[in-house]
Amino acid sequence: MDKRVKKAAGKAAKKVIDHAPEPVKEKVKEVVVEKAKEKIVEHVQDKAHEFTENLEHARDGFADKVHEKAGEAKEKTQDVLLTAREKLGKVVEAGEDFQKKISSGQNHDDDRKVKGVKHIKGISQVKTSKDIKGATKIKSAEKIKSSNDIKTISS
Repeated sequence: MDKRVKKAAGKAAKKVIDHAPEPVKEKVKEVVVEKAKEKIVEHVQDKAHEFTENLEHARDGFADKVHEKAGEAKEKTQDVLLTAREKLGKVVEAGEDFQKKISSGQNHDDDRKVKGVKHIKGISQVKTSKDIKGATKIKSAEKIKSSNDIKTISS
């Protein structure tokens, strides 16, 4: 029914405009143009207001996301730095232990398991065939009677 009413009102308006005198037609045109301008200005202002509100919401959302991402990045960076710090601490401890082992090895040559240059025999210390005991010089169990003999054999 609304369409029929609009259609009938439109037709009636056209008939009125056709039968109206010229000064009234001009006045109606001016009023219609002013009303159309006002409606267009209102429509543009409404759209601009909507756009500004949407822009503000988008800006606020973007700012929230940026702050959230910055917080996450900060946490990740702190975690990485803490793990790096722990690893460096372990490396420092291992280095200190290594230095202690090296310095203690230099102070106590007898305690070292690996022989150094000092412990290698020279050519003058190597036994020759002349230095090896013969069968006559080796003591048997019967010949060993005193404690002095036992000490010299064990050493």
